Formats: sequence, C-alpha cells, structure tokens
Amino acid sequence: MPKMIVSIDGVVIKEFQLTKDRTTLGRRPYNDIVIDNLAVSGEHAALQMVGGEVYLEDLNSTNGSYVNGKSIKKQLLQNNDTVEVGKYKIRFVNETAGAALDKAAAMQPAATAAVMPPASAPAPVAEAPADLDLRPGAAIKVLSGAAAGREVQLVKVVTTIGKPGVAVAAITRRPIGFVVAHVEGASVPTLNGIPVSGTPVALKNGDLLELAGTRMQFMQP
Repeated sequence: MPKMIVSIDGVVIKEFQLTKDRTTLGRRPYNDIVIDNLAVSGEHAALQMVGGEVYLEDLNSTNGSYVNGKSIKKQLLQNNDTVEVGKYKIRFVNETAGAALDKAAAMQPAATAAVMPPASAPAPVAEAPADLDLRPGAAIKVLSGAAAGREVQLVKVVTTIGKPGVAVAAITRRPIGFVVAHVEGASVPTLNGIPVSGTPVALKNGDLLELAGTRMQFMQP
C-alpha cells in the first residue's frame, strides 16, 4: 500500500498510509496529512490515487510543492520520490508497485531475465533497517503531570511525544541507539537541562527529558 514518510532535518516524524482516492495535505487540522508549519499553506496539496498510481497536485499553495527538487503543479509519483513542502521532506513509498515489478520480472523467460539491468529492482526502504531489534526494551517513563507513572515502549522506528501545535519532539530508533530531536512548537525540549534544537541528540539510560513542562525519563536495559 502506498505511503508517505514525513521527515525534517533527517528525522522521520510521521508515516501515512494512502488508503483514500484523495488525500489532502496542509496546515489546517481538517487535512488528512497535517503539517503545522507556517511555510505550509492551509490547503497545500492533494494526493490522488488512480488504480495503483498516485498523483501529487499543488493546490495553488503560497510556497509551492516540489518533487525531487523541481517545482510541480501536478505529477505522477514514482517509488522513492521526495516531495518537499516548506522545510519538510516527504518520501513516497509504493511497495505495491515494487512487488508488481518483481512479479513482472519473474514472468519473463530465463534468457530475457538474465540480461535485465539491476536497476529494475525496487530500492530498499531506508526506514526499515534489519537491525532494529538490536536494542530492545527501551521506554519513556512520564515523571510529572496527569500521566505520571505511565511508560511508553519505544517499539516503532519513530515515536513522537508532545502536543501538535504546542511542542513536539521525536525519538528515533537507529542502529547505534536512540536519538531525540525537536520537531515543532515554541517550547524546545531539554535533555538533562540542556535545550535540544536542530541536530538530533543521542539518548542514554537514565536521561531526563522535559517538554512543555512535562518531565520524562529515558530507560534502556
């Protein structure tokens, strides 16, 4: 099923499965994909799914929509295309299309398949590395506020914490461990009392995070 992977400054913050014929993207909360950033128009772009193909259409946005660095009005998306909206990069992944290519290649006669260039194989999906299970058991424990005592297991590639539009941080699972980064909002998270802004910062067991007045602790056996 086609999906869009949203990232900023190299940190993945959201993934959206494209399940509707028309999916809207913009800053307003009624959009299917909401990106709360002033560089994004209220109704910025739409994704139209026709059969197994997905078209991106810019909805006369203020700052425009870009695919692989080029300004577009309407364009058919290919697997692993990068859509740029403001400072956000959104990678289009169409695993169904990749599977169809594999099936078509398998149906070719042996002599033909032997001379097919390697480029016909679909590119790997970077957000699904094989070594995600190297560091199991990590969690975030809430230390203050109404949810004090709650533990959030970090089992996904990206776990977002905070409140959209107020303060959001992302904890990303990498082969070397976990990192935290500020995603959006006026309130900047702190790690052991030091502000986290811009570059993702590595987490270690016992680190104390604070975001919008809520204190949390990173735990990893």
